[in-house]
Amino acid sequence: MRGQKRCVNIEEEKIRFIDLFGGVGGFRLGLERASNNRLDIQKQRTKNIQKNVSYNQRRLRKFTCVYYADIDKYATAVYNYRFKEDYKPTDITKVKTCDIPDFDILCGGFPCQSFSLAGKRKGFEDTRGTLFFEICRIVRDKRPRMVFLENVKGLLSHDNGTTFAVILETLDELRYDVEWQVLNSKHFGVPQNRERVFIIGHLRGQSSGKVFPIGEGSENDIQYIYRPTRDGEYELGRRIYSKDGVSPILLSQGSDDIKISPTITQELSHSWGYNFQKNLGLIRRLTPRECERLQGFPDDWTLVPYQNRMMSDTQRYKMMGNAVTVNVIEAIGRKILEVEKSKEVDD
Repeated sequence: MRGQKRCVNIEEEKIRFIDLFGGVGGFRLGLERASNNRLDIQKQRTKNIQKNVSYNQRRLRKFTCVYYADIDKYATAVYNYRFKEDYKPTDITKVKTCDIPDFDILCGGFPCQSFSLAGKRKGFEDTRGTLFFEICRIVRDKRPRMVFLENVKGLLSHDNGTTFAVILETLDELRYDVEWQVLNSKHFGVPQNRERVFIIGHLRGQSSGKVFPIGEGSENDIQYIYRPTRDGEYELGRRIYSKDGVSPILLSQGSDDIKISPTITQELSHSWGYNFQKNLGLIRRLTPRECERLQGFPDDWTLVPYQNRMMSDTQRYKMMGNAVTVNVIEAIGRKILEVEKSKEVDD
């Protein structure tokens, strides 16, 4: 009725996630930003409601981290300082799944050196490559409704696509339908040409919409679903297709080097401490703060106390080189929340 006051009920639902190989918190920071942005939008909509318009109860979903693990003591120190936590450096191979709280989403930027074009590319023969199977061990025991992974673009083409096919088949055996997309950080508000593949697995049998594609992307973007068809075959099998769906194998034509635009830099030995900037004829090293900005982190995010002194620049460069771009994670997080909201409407 016109002029009648109404009570606005907002029910908060926590989407619990764990942060494996979490580094300095790029996944967590991005997902929390996605949650906070939606909260701000919800508040603004509430203020703008006219008095004569009915308002139903709304559900506000918010990402909440319930567990973190990383073996690097420096990254763990930064994470604890910024998020007010008290985690210890952790070898994920020694973690019992019964000690991990229940969760909805497993997040993990699992170590990429064994898949990177800059490395020896031994794949699963490398101990670091087998850490993917530690993810699978946790997924098998905990059965989260979603798996959210990140790795270098070279993962797609390693061993002519066989490595990625093993990843897809393993997730399929765990009853997850998988979608993925190559996203470039330069399309998400940072001046960095950094392509990474993002993989999302949906627990089969649960209503779930597609998260990808996101944004306009680039000519190298890839996005396909891998799941069984009615005849028992798979949509992709052991193939990796281009975005046009016509190429039998996606072969790499470049490298995973980081290039900063509009300046010129090159990534060497996976450490941004060796990046150099060419500008007006002057060459200098990028500062740790600039590297943080290129990854979407707040200024001095990694400048924290460690053993009675401030974190060294050497470690700060390394941590940013290993981090995910926060802006990209935030964009994916927003899309996940949109998918969750659409499920509520469908229900």
